[in-house]
Amino acid sequence: MILASIEPINGLTLSHYMLTSALLLVIGLIGFLTRRNMIVMFLCTELMLQAAAIAMIAFGRYHLDVSGQVFVIFILTIAAAEAALALALVVLLYRHKATLSAEAWSELRET
Repeated sequence: MILASIEPINGLTLSHYMLTSALLLVIGLIGFLTRRNMIVMFLCTELMLQAAAIAMIAFGRYHLDVSGQVFVIFILTIAAAEAALALALVVLLYRHKATLSAEAWSELRET
């Protein structure tokens, strides 16, 4: 089987994809650290996982290896599980207290 050449598509190189991935990671990290709403924090976590997926796909394409795409399948599986657990946690916490602010939940204790 002959794989495609390493020619950049439309002038995009590995550094373009890595820069995009790094920017998404930084935006997600800043959003996670500065926002106090739990839904926004979970969305920023998803953004960071997608940044890792872009980096894996770019490296896999650059090295003409499918292992990057295989890792992306695992990343997407983890992201889907995290999203389901996060949604369940947000619904549970919102039913207990009518707020989604992380500051309201900073001291968890059993009652």
